[in-house]
Amino acid sequence: MKTMKKLFAAALVTTALAPLVLAGQAIAAKTSLVMGMALEPPHLDPTAGAPAAIDEVVYANVFEGLTRIGSKGEVLPALAKSWEISADGKTYTFNLHHGVKFHDGSTFDAEDAKFSLDRARAEGSTNAQKALFAGIDSVTVKDANTLVVQLKTPAGNFLFNMGWGDAIMVAPETAEGNKVNPVGTGPFKFGSWVKGASVNLVKNGDYWGTPIALEKATFRFISDPAASLSAMLAGDVDAFANFPAPETMPQLRADPRFKVVIGSTEGETILSTNNTKPPFNDVRVRRAIAHALDRQAIIDGAMFGLGTPIGTHFAPHHPAYVNLVDQYPMDLEAAKKLLADAGHPNGFKATLKLPPPTYARRGGEIVAAQLRKIGIDLEIIPVEWGVWVPEVFKAKDYDLTIVSHTEPMDIGIYSRDAYYFNYSSDAFNATIAKLNETTGEAERYALMAQAQKIISQDAVNGFMFQFAKAGVWNAKVNGLWENSPVQANDLTGVSWSD
Repeated sequence: MKTMKKLFAAALVTTALAPLVLAGQAIAAKTSLVMGMALEPPHLDPTAGAPAAIDEVVYANVFEGLTRIGSKGEVLPALAKSWEISADGKTYTFNLHHGVKFHDGSTFDAEDAKFSLDRARAEGSTNAQKALFAGIDSVTVKDANTLVVQLKTPAGNFLFNMGWGDAIMVAPETAEGNKVNPVGTGPFKFGSWVKGASVNLVKNGDYWGTPIALEKATFRFISDPAASLSAMLAGDVDAFANFPAPETMPQLRADPRFKVVIGSTEGETILSTNNTKPPFNDVRVRRAIAHALDRQAIIDGAMFGLGTPIGTHFAPHHPAYVNLVDQYPMDLEAAKKLLADAGHPNGFKATLKLPPPTYARRGGEIVAAQLRKIGIDLEIIPVEWGVWVPEVFKAKDYDLTIVSHTEPMDIGIYSRDAYYFNYSSDAFNATIAKLNETTGEAERYALMAQAQKIISQDAVNGFMFQFAKAGVWNAKVNGLWENSPVQANDLTGVSWSD
């Protein structure tokens, strides 16, 4: 009988403790985070592809650069703990952290840094932002922890450029495999990739820097806006840094389980135009398109009011921004006259290739309806990123497309000879060349303003709106970025509240 009583008492104790044990397990589980993303990256090497989704998974989490961009757009030390700049502004001496290791256990040193920069600027480089490195004259190793970069001319934005995802540090032994098995120096290591579903990262226990709170991070890919909402409401996803269903914001904002944070991005959303393909090689046609666009209607219809109208390729939150929205007010009669003057009194037919994001697919329908009013009949062609990148971005086989350019301070892309807009302007190129050599803030801002005015005057693209960052996450999650100064989901400072 005593034995039975003891067993019964033990069972009661075990039963009583069970909720406490389970509660402890629940708390422990909050060292993981599931981040939802609308787009799956084509691969995981930020030095070998332009899609923002690559950096959104690995920037600052898996890979690090000499510098990094902070949540406010500031330049911060990363693998370089400090640097010195010569009096002429052309020599940068980077002092690297000691004891840094790649995820495979190999040591990171100045030789790896030299390899990374030389690889990015090499003749056969596949780096989507190769122009960032064009100003480098030489890279030399002073010692294991000191790297010297010699520039051809002074570059006021060099340290900022070194903080891009395209400038991350890689090892020669593993660089070629980073697309499918990324090996970096960051606080997270690559765990697994379930194609079409998720990428899993795990904590790097040997991280050289400040330890992170999360033990695991999962990036789950959910392209359908309705499914994204369902995943949030069910708790299957903890956060969406960029929620793909802006129409549901009022519902989520009213739910105390969630935080809804509307911030800004570097995403200029544009009707990209093939400037050498007739009839778009005629500035009158491009200006007619600009006059036909109702930007606010596009924002309201495609983004449910989340976005800021723009008239040039520059972020409105930047102090050098020039508001050129009114240069081409919506004026259908003016648009029709420009088309007639260009030899198209009855309009013409063209194609509009739309990548997967909802802003492009929804916005494309609205743009097509607006241009139809001036006689431009667009055939809408939906394409996946696996088609858009080689066909539109690389081969330039398109008339019009819609895309949000999320790279920071990227107005310089309009000076690239082989860029997919096919735009060329001696005046613009001279302005950018001078900007690249200028370090004074006031002088740089004046040149930025001049560059904005040139591309607006030339109506290079249909400048539509600045993309808003619509973040939604569990109310107990802390440390996610409000704004997006770079295309990143930096999880290094993320933690859970009790």
